[in-house]
Amino acid sequence: MKRKNQRRNKVRRAITLQAAKMMYTEGEAQYFTAKMKAARQVNADERQSQLPSNKEIRHEILRQADFHEGEKRIENLQAMRLYALTLMKQLHSFTPKLIGSTLTGHIRKNSDIDIHLFARNISCVTQILDQENLTYEVERKRVVKYNVERIFTHVHLHGVFEVELTIYSMDYLKYRFKCSISGGFMQTATIDQLVQLINEEYPLVDIDSECEKYCSEVSDYEMFKSLLLPLELVKGGRHHPEGDTLYHSLQVFELARREGYGYDLEFLQAALLHDVGKAVDKKHHAEIAAQILEPYVAPRTLFLIRHHMDALKIQKGSLGHRHRQRLNRSEYFDDLMALRHFDNRGREKGMIVDDVRDVIRYMQELEISLNNM
Repeated sequence: MKRKNQRRNKVRRAITLQAAKMMYTEGEAQYFTAKMKAARQVNADERQSQLPSNKEIRHEILRQADFHEGEKRIENLQAMRLYALTLMKQLHSFTPKLIGSTLTGHIRKNSDIDIHLFARNISCVTQILDQENLTYEVERKRVVKYNVERIFTHVHLHGVFEVELTIYSMDYLKYRFKCSISGGFMQTATIDQLVQLINEEYPLVDIDSECEKYCSEVSDYEMFKSLLLPLELVKGGRHHPEGDTLYHSLQVFELARREGYGYDLEFLQAALLHDVGKAVDKKHHAEIAAQILEPYVAPRTLFLIRHHMDALKIQKGSLGHRHRQRLNRSEYFDDLMALRHFDNRGREKGMIVDDVRDVIRYMQELEISLNNM
């Protein structure tokens, strides 16, 4: 019996490790799916009684997160709670309640923020989201349990952090939801309760100023994203064999990040946004991009975007002498030629780059880190 139990525990541990790996590194979202896949991979019995609990897997995920992320996980938790509070204040009329890992502190890489909202209908919520210029997708899930069909409405926000809003009718306002991990009642926090938690955990944080900062950052970066996405439809032509202009922009950003500018937010913004004017007018895209972005970026970033085509003329020897001299006297001239260097190279077929969402998040997190220094 003892040997049998040892073998069972060994198999259970193997499933736990494999399932945690799937959820931490491979992006599997569902505990049950991860457990079943892991059981098949280790040739174990798939019966529910033989599988580890969600709590065991979460413990292993957090152990891996602590090992790989260290102090960054603690910093992200603070940022996620402040961002959650900002959104909850914007959506205060729907009695928002924070749930999940952002509240409990059990976050890991790629964790999102989960918030319950209570509204008469989905359009009430999306109207506020539109007013705040937030990018979102609405998803409706059909779930059948105990022969009863229910439709769950989720809104996925793509901002500083990924957020899932679950919309319930007003009838559920006082309903106590069950936690899929602990089996007990789900922990929730209202706006006031989250403020109290933040004050207790981070007594030196000025909540009002942090929330105000997030509001402005959300607006700016959502605007950046809205300018970038149309570039996928702008094909590169003979000068851009890599494909569309969005792919080119992501390549220029990636090259800059890899090769010396990974912590230079102003340069990275220029690398990513230099061609956004092409969705309006290819011939005059540099000046158009500069005019659009002037209220949102630093003077250095604006200079690089406005003159990146002049830098190409410098390389070709076709820029007028006086204009060349004016640019040469600028404190940003070396950066301009560096951007030109990356712009020339960002034309590679099949180059692996992050998508827009990940790039935007990288810059937002970098900005938060720089502001906290």
